[in-house]
Amino acid sequence: MALLEARSIQKVYTTRFGGNPVTALSNVSFSMEAGEYTVIMGESGSGKTTLLNILAALDRPTRGEVLLDGMNLSQIREKDIAAFRRDHLGFVFQDFNLLDTFSLRDNIFLPMVLAGKNFEEMNQRLIPIAKKLDIVNILDKYPYEVSGGQKQRAAVARALITQPKLILADEPSGALDSRATDRLLQIFHEINFDGQTILMVTHSTKAASHANRVLFIKDGVIFHQLYRGNDTNEQMYQKISDTLTMLTTGGDCHE
Repeated sequence: MALLEARSIQKVYTTRFGGNPVTALSNVSFSMEAGEYTVIMGESGSGKTTLLNILAALDRPTRGEVLLDGMNLSQIREKDIAAFRRDHLGFVFQDFNLLDTFSLRDNIFLPMVLAGKNFEEMNQRLIPIAKKLDIVNILDKYPYEVSGGQKQRAAVARALITQPKLILADEPSGALDSRATDRLLQIFHEINFDGQTILMVTHSTKAASHANRVLFIKDGVIFHQLYRGNDTNEQMYQKISDTLTMLTTGGDCHE
C-alpha cells in the first residue's frame, strides 16, 4: 500500500460576491511509497502550492481525497486535524517559521512539547538529529543569532524530531545562499537514505535534481513526471531543465 495517495484532487475557489470560480486543481492523482523523495515543480499559479496545502491537511479539496498511510484526511475531524499534522507530518518552510523568542533547542522541541512529551524523551531524540545536522553547538542560540543555513537546519530538526511519516518541504532552499543550499540538499539526501519520505515543492532546478522523482504540474494537472533511475544529479538537472522549457513553450512531453 502506498504511504501517500492523492486521488482525483480538484480544488475550485469561489468568491463571496459570486464571481467566476477559479479552478486551481483540475484532476490530480499520484501516489508515493514509503522512502520516496519526490519533488513537485510548476510555474507560479500552476496549483502546486494549493496541492501542497491539501496534502498537508491545511486545506480540503473540492473533490477527491488524500490518504496518508491509509487514513483519509477528509474524514479527520476539524478539532483533531492539528494534532494529526503534528504527529504524522513534518514541515520545512522557505522562511524557517522559527520563533525569535525561543532558542533553537526550544523551537525544535515545540511540537513535542505540544504533544505532551517529557524532556528526557525530547532530549534523547534531539541529540542524534542535532549531530547529523551539525547544530549541536548552536542549540542555545536564538534564530536572530545564526545564519540562514543554520536556521533551516534547525527547522529540519524540528520536522524530524516527531518522527513523521512524511516531510513536506515548501521552497526550503529559497532563502539560502549557494553554500547553504548545497548543505541542505545533502541533508535531505542523507535523511532520505535513512528512510525518511520527502515531498518538496520548489522552483529550483538544482534542488529538484537531487530527488528520485519529479512531478510537473501545469494548469492544475500533472503534466509530466521524471524518474531518476541511474541518472546523476547533472543528468537529472538537464532533463528537468528540458521539461521546464516544454512547460513554458507549450511543447509536449512523453513519459
